[in-house]
Amino acid sequence: MRVLRLSAAAVCLFALSLPTRSSPGDDVSERARKLHFSSIVLDTHDDTTQRLFSKDFDLGKRNPDGHVDIPRMREGGMNAIFFSIWIDGRTLGPPAIQKALDQIDAVQQNVRKYSKDLVAARTAEDVRRAHAQGKIAVLMGVEGGHMIGNDIRMVRIFSRLGVGYMTLSHFYNDEWADSSTDKPAHNGLTDYGKEIVREMNKQNVLVDISHVSDKTFYDALEVSKAPLIASHSSCRAICNHPRDMTDDMIEALAAKGGVIQINYEKSFIDQAYKDASEKLTGKDVVAQFDQIVKDCNGDQECIGRKATAREKQETAEGKLPRVSWERIIDHIDHVVKLVGADHVGLGSDFDGAGMPEGMDDCRHLPQITDALMRKGYSDADIRKILGGNILRVMEQAEKVSRELQAQN
Repeated sequence: MRVLRLSAAAVCLFALSLPTRSSPGDDVSERARKLHFSSIVLDTHDDTTQRLFSKDFDLGKRNPDGHVDIPRMREGGMNAIFFSIWIDGRTLGPPAIQKALDQIDAVQQNVRKYSKDLVAARTAEDVRRAHAQGKIAVLMGVEGGHMIGNDIRMVRIFSRLGVGYMTLSHFYNDEWADSSTDKPAHNGLTDYGKEIVREMNKQNVLVDISHVSDKTFYDALEVSKAPLIASHSSCRAICNHPRDMTDDMIEALAAKGGVIQINYEKSFIDQAYKDASEKLTGKDVVAQFDQIVKDCNGDQECIGRKATAREKQETAEGKLPRVSWERIIDHIDHVVKLVGADHVGLGSDFDGAGMPEGMDDCRHLPQITDALMRKGYSDADIRKILGGNILRVMEQAEKVSRELQAQN
């Protein structure tokens, strides 16, 4: 979920997006379309969960705003999705647990309500089975370790409830892990944080290092027996943002079998946009976040609408540069050239970030397949990027979990 540019798309909150204004790319080749719609297209990070609590949103119907709903997922070939479970990182303890459980329940209720289209998934095999049945596989990821309430037992409970990954920290440091957008407090992971990573391995909860500090990343990499994922991060070599990964980090992630899922947020993928947005506010990350929350008295809908309207105005006035969706391809291509096609995938941050032009919602995903095909990528590598890589990591984590549980 987006965290740096609060005047753009909901500042990690509800991100009520601009209405869709363009149709899916009619210039996508028929060959690319066939490949795309026959593949498992798995997005590891979507903040649509926040919208499930709005009376104006219905996951089963085509909505005039936002990025994801069932009709548009069908049109874009998105047939597997991790719904993000997210709350403000300053909410700690039992209230954090309760809010997380509320969101998990909302996802589960929507799966039951739309069982004709959706099916709950927990394993790679579940996702493949859903695809064979023509259904959309629904998974969940907890976006921030603060939601365990500093209680390691919640890792086991979340796993039983169907949570497939947990991001170790979010916008702020939690009690045991440093964030990339907060001042270091723990020098990475605390000893308790390392215990939590081990428990995640045992419970088959993927260790997600998006949002964490560089030191937290390296600590988690050393401790984890299963590959790590970055559920929604991009490349710092292209856009120097603390939420993105350096080449050294990507190489270390890949060496242990992990995968970086590219985030589409404009300020994470385009340096000119990031620089312009920071120049406009003249504030650091925490000050931006605090100010917008204060202006809206904490009302999430207000935050989303205010942020989106301001970004729209600033872009129209030329204060913010336009960013093309093809920037996403630049980041994918950078990872492939660095570590190969086995270690990159899609983690859009739909409904939680400002999308680049031409990626108005999930209907436009076939453009990615077409662009990779035009670059000369093989069909096999494209299928890996669309979803195969993350499925492979899930299988490896499942194997580690079985081995660890067999030891006890």
